[in-house]
Order: sequence, then structure tokens, then C-alpha cells
Amino acid sequence: MTPALDPALASLAARLHTLPPSCGPVRLIAVDGHAGSGKSTFAGRLAEALGGAPVVHTDDLATHEELFAWSDRFREQVLAPLSRGEPARYEVYDWVRREFGAAVELAPAPVVLVEGVGTGRRALRPYAACLLWMELAREHSWERGQLRDGPGLSAFWEGWIPAERAHFAADPSRPYADLLVHQGPMGYEVRVGPSGRA
Repeated sequence: MTPALDPALASLAARLHTLPPSCGPVRLIAVDGHAGSGKSTFAGRLAEALGGAPVVHTDDLATHEELFAWSDRFREQVLAPLSRGEPARYEVYDWVRREFGAAVELAPAPVVLVEGVGTGRRALRPYAACLLWMELAREHSWERGQLRDGPGLSAFWEGWIPAERAHFAADPSRPYADLLVHQGPMGYEVRVGPSGRA
């Protein structure tokens, strides 16, 4: 039996469909927040509420050497073709083999979600119809992320945390968020964000 759709997600999906296109014919929706804040899960559920909207995960574009330096890759392989109404095509990074592998093709759907730490960066904001921020403190997010990933990735987290701190210190996302997403025991709550645009 399919679980009932979260009313907050249904309402948000309806709202996002009414936004003007921001990247060619596409309404690009960014889902940002600290590592471990629940971005991937939320984006997946929102995509379902949107009727199967495609989701770009920036983990597929980042690398061990370029945890946050993926803006050019995203612009060339995703934004440029979508802005022309053409399918995007990008190779997915394999975090185990440490190399790019199979390519993904993504059609210019009415709504496309992009989720990942730093998707609200200044280089991407002009292309986003809406920036959503997962409202969970970084310490709680990082604790959740480390519990999720287990001790095998503890060395990765030792490098990730200072890199994330440095990224958001230089290029913060939350002050520009249109909507803040709170995850509670009964579902999601969506509130107006600091940008005041929503």
C-alpha cells in the first residue's frame, strides 16, 4: 500500500509548479543544507510529489579532490543544455573507484531538482526558481551523517567537516533561501526563508 503523501509536500509541489521557468523551460529547484540534514530523502519525496521530477545529486558531480569545486561541471553539463531546452548529460562519479563512470541523461522537465551541499551557491542562484534549505543545525546534521555512513567513512568526514565549514563561510546558502524545510516526527513543515522571495 502506498503511504499517503505528506500534505506539506503536496502543497509545496503545487506551489513550485506555478513558478516561472528559471533555466530555459525548466524550473530548477535547489535543495541545500548541511551534510546529513536529509536533503536526498526530502528531494526524493518532493520529486514524487511533483509527479516524478528528475533529481540531480551533486555527489555525482563532485570528486574526492573537488568536494565543492563542481560549479563549472554543473554549468557546462547540466545548466547549459537545460537552458537551451535540450537534455543534460553528465558522468556520475564513483566514490569507491575514484573516477567518473556511466553517463546519465536528464530531460528538460518542467521541474528539475538539484540536491546537495552548496546547491544554493552564488554561481547557481541565478538559475534557480526556488532555493530550499533543510533547517537542521550543522552539528546535528553531521552527527546524523556520520551515524548513517558508519566508522568506515570516519576519515572522509574528518576532511569533509572543515571543507564544508570553509565553503559556507565563503559562499553561504541559507541567507538566500526562499523556503526553510523542517523535518518533524509527523512529516515536513515548510516556512518562508530569509530571502523573503517566497
